[in-house]
Amino acid sequence: MNENIENLLHRENLTLASIQKRALAFFIDEILLSFLLVIAMSDAFTNAKTMQDIIIVTNSYLFEYLLMKIVYQTFFVMQYGATLGKLAVKIRVIEIATLANPTFVVSLNRAIFRIISEMLFYLGFLWGVMNPTRQTWHDKTAKTLVVNA
Repeated sequence: MNENIENLLHRENLTLASIQKRALAFFIDEILLSFLLVIAMSDAFTNAKTMQDIIIVTNSYLFEYLLMKIVYQTFFVMQYGATLGKLAVKIRVIEIATLANPTFVVSLNRAIFRIISEMLFYLGFLWGVMNPTRQTWHDKTAKTLVVNA
């Protein structure tokens, strides 16, 4: 682990969030956002008769879904230091430099790179599993850590 980060965590009595907690928070957030998307598109889904129709409807709202994810991640991480999934499993995001909730710019950066990581077969998340500080690509670019709350 980066010695500076290790010293920082020790000095501030913080511990890194486990991969299991982060995965559960991710799952909760994805289910929540998917549920909201289905509610928002309920008319279109109601009119879909086949699985192919459902896929077509879902694909037609891809941009809106990605935008919704970016807004959700940015707002909650900036405002509370955590999304609803992270709050549920008692973990939070902090800026390494300040140990505070990320600013708007940092939260937006993190949200955008999170989407990029998802689009690249979740390689950024895999990076976090193998990284001693458990920093994913979006954590690296935003200079954030996910710690236990």
